[in-house]
Amino acid sequence: MSQFDEDSISGRPTRGNSRRRTKDRPDFSKAEVGQVIGVDRGRITCLVPAGELFENQVQVTTVKARELGRKGVVIGDRVRLVGDLSGAVDTLARLVEIIDRETVLTRTADDSDPVERVIVANADQMAIVTAAANPEPRIGLIDRALVAAFEAGLEPLLIITKVDLGSPQAILDNYSGMDLRHIEVNQHTGAGISEVRAALSGRTTVFLGHSGVGKSTLVNSLVPDALRTTGEVNDVTGRGKHTSTSARAIPLPNDSGWVIDTPGLRSFGLAHVKPEDIIESFPELVDGASECPRACTHVNSVGQSPPDCALDEWVSQNHAGSAGDGRLTSLRRLLFALQTPSS
Repeated sequence: MSQFDEDSISGRPTRGNSRRRTKDRPDFSKAEVGQVIGVDRGRITCLVPAGELFENQVQVTTVKARELGRKGVVIGDRVRLVGDLSGAVDTLARLVEIIDRETVLTRTADDSDPVERVIVANADQMAIVTAAANPEPRIGLIDRALVAAFEAGLEPLLIITKVDLGSPQAILDNYSGMDLRHIEVNQHTGAGISEVRAALSGRTTVFLGHSGVGKSTLVNSLVPDALRTTGEVNDVTGRGKHTSTSARAIPLPNDSGWVIDTPGLRSFGLAHVKPEDIIESFPELVDGASECPRACTHVNSVGQSPPDCALDEWVSQNHAGSAGDGRLTSLRRLLFALQTPSS
């Protein structure tokens, strides 16, 4: 009987499979932390070190490390960097890790698309910019932006521009029952600019709105050195044209906060948002919603109260306070936005 078997033979590794394998990965916990302020065709612009005064930070161009795979990097991300962090011309650093995000603002292409697209990370306030006229305000887009803000945990702020061309009251009437801060801006006279600057102080604010409402013009008023491209509204279609092609984080003067200017939106899909996420933003109605029948949508196909919804009785018994009627109307308005196709 032979004293050898197949385990006694040590096979020579092939030329293409001779590399030693290991599960040990590099430790980047002590790598420099930077803040992403721009993403453009694979080149990511960061400021290092993150959290310092802007005048003490260096702007560095980076590329994403292969280890991150298809994981996307967005404006507002805090990341770890290695390599050349001098910021000198023609130097390139490597982005090796994305630090856990505190908040994430996402949208989908439409209401049937399950793929979430991250717009910005680590913001704490959303400024929804709309015009009183030229172009006409799109209330549906404002509703959807509010839904996204509540779902992401961002504090909403409504900024109405071009008040010299039309009255903002028709817009405000839609949100009378909602505790929604708003500022009216006349960019020709400068009225309202100081109020906007005060509302943005100490915050990281993302600007959202459709093309032509004056987002980039407002940013240029707040930060003269921003030099964001602006354009006119088309006289025939009544729509603005895309002038900002990518999002950009811009520091406010005197390190008083950050503004993230985004391209104009044509639609805002909400396939990732659940009705429960919206109801939680109305704490006085949460307990009333728990008494509704299972699968109650709280709003029907025409935006009214469905049969057997317990919220109407909850409000009529004054459990939601004196503003309960208005708050319930606002809740149903936002829930109805989830059922209405994006446009």
